[in-house]
Amino acid sequence: MSVINLIIDEYTKSADNYDLADKLYPSLGLNIEKYRDMTINALNLKQGDTVVELGCGTGLNFKRVLEKIGPKGRLIGVDITEKMLEKAKKRIHKYSWNNVELIHSNFEEYKFPKDIDGIFATIALSHSSKHEQIVKRGYVALKQGKTFSLMDFKKSDGVSRIFTPLLLFFTGPFPENGKYIYRQAWKSIEKYFEKTTFQEGWGGFLYLSVGTKI
Repeated sequence: MSVINLIIDEYTKSADNYDLADKLYPSLGLNIEKYRDMTINALNLKQGDTVVELGCGTGLNFKRVLEKIGPKGRLIGVDITEKMLEKAKKRIHKYSWNNVELIHSNFEEYKFPKDIDGIFATIALSHSSKHEQIVKRGYVALKQGKTFSLMDFKKSDGVSRIFTPLLLFFTGPFPENGKYIYRQAWKSIEKYFEKTTFQEGWGGFLYLSVGTKI
């Protein structure tokens, strides 16, 4: 089975309990809601903006974005797993959002629309070994002055690294024996964007990388 199919299989299995699992992060000392807010706030969105979320999952970030872009804005959620998107559709229907478009696609194959106002991903992009190509295409698609915001897990270089097995266990049996935490997708942000910031959290296991196109 290919890595992509393994990812689809794992997220399909976890779709029903994904939102519940997200609520368990605080029990591990991670205020995930804080970092979701930080990721989206970094985009500096305004009313009417068009935003792409890579790895939208069940739509946990939708409300945050829509509060900023308003009814005239457009949110495009991209995900590789159909069952996750089914959950996202239910969320959209529940809140009667009519400006959210869902795209079933592998990140590596997704073609960004032109002149968009923001791109972001939360705990998603590092599952792709081709994150650099994705970031590069995102840079090209963004308007001048706009931002790509990336929050993801990483390997801790501090004393907290002894808890790496716990992180891998909690985040599930993802493919390639957990290689996703060793992928340094933030370096792709720093390679292509002229203005960047980087900060770590949760004992070095989590980071927020923000790149703005100048």
